[in-house]
Amino acid sequence: MAFTEVELTYLASQRLGRLATVQPNGTLQVSPVGFRYNSDTGTIDIGGRDMAASRKYRNVADNGRVAFVVDDVPSVNPWRVRCVEIRGHAEVVTDGAPIIRVHPDRVISFGIEAPAS
Repeated sequence: MAFTEVELTYLASQRLGRLATVQPNGTLQVSPVGFRYNSDTGTIDIGGRDMAASRKYRNVADNGRVAFVVDDVPSVNPWRVRCVEIRGHAEVVTDGAPIIRVHPDRVISFGIEAPAS
């Protein structure tokens, strides 16, 4: 599934997201992570310090089902929330620095269009 231009613009404006992975016992783990959009693969790539030793990396290696959310609250008066949620599968990539690569199966977004003037 491809991202829209509006979704890509929003993702480029943000630095932090939350990655949910499935642990071996079936429970979920959610981790704040830095990310970047990879235009060559149409994926979200997640790297970081000691990535290959992290629980999230091992979770993805064992069970690739993930959800990834980027959101913020640009205004509280009026209340305004922006969000891109990605549901999909991920893989661990070991060429070069280890990363988690998220392949979107479904993308849900809201509030990211330019607000009405």
